[in-house]
Amino acid sequence: MTKNKKKLGDGVGVPSGMKSVVVSVLISGLIVVGAIAFVNSSGGDSSGFSSATTGDNVSLVGGRQIVEIRAKGGYLPYRSIAKADMPTVLRINTNGTFDCSAAVIIPSLGFSKILPQTGSTDIDLGVQPFGVLWGSCGMGMYPFEVEFQR
Repeated sequence: MTKNKKKLGDGVGVPSGMKSVVVSVLISGLIVVGAIAFVNSSGGDSSGFSSATTGDNVSLVGGRQIVEIRAKGGYLPYRSIAKADMPTVLRINTNGTFDCSAAVIIPSLGFSKILPQTGSTDIDLGVQPFGVLWGSCGMGMYPFEVEFQR
């Protein structure tokens, strides 16, 4: 007479065909949690761009103000503050930028350009009045703005 030995988990809880599904779901969940932790550790929020506002990215050179932002996975800083009624250049720096932030548009100026994957591109904004100048990547996923104050 032979006895049927049951292993722990056999016939209890999850049918054998479902075990691989449960394991796959658990592994997928760990991958998602890891990806979220990676995005958050890179200094941005989960939307892929920083909402930081800084005055450190605006400088005066030869009677013009230069607003400098970085394009890679969005634009940093997202919001810049500059002086209104002053000649202004928007300098966008790229470094291994292969995403849609390499295609920049500024609708109010009718401006669009594909930026180099690595380099610096100056965009003459002219003299901007009080208000906000809005731009984004070509798909509209990554916005940025320059607030011109008096």
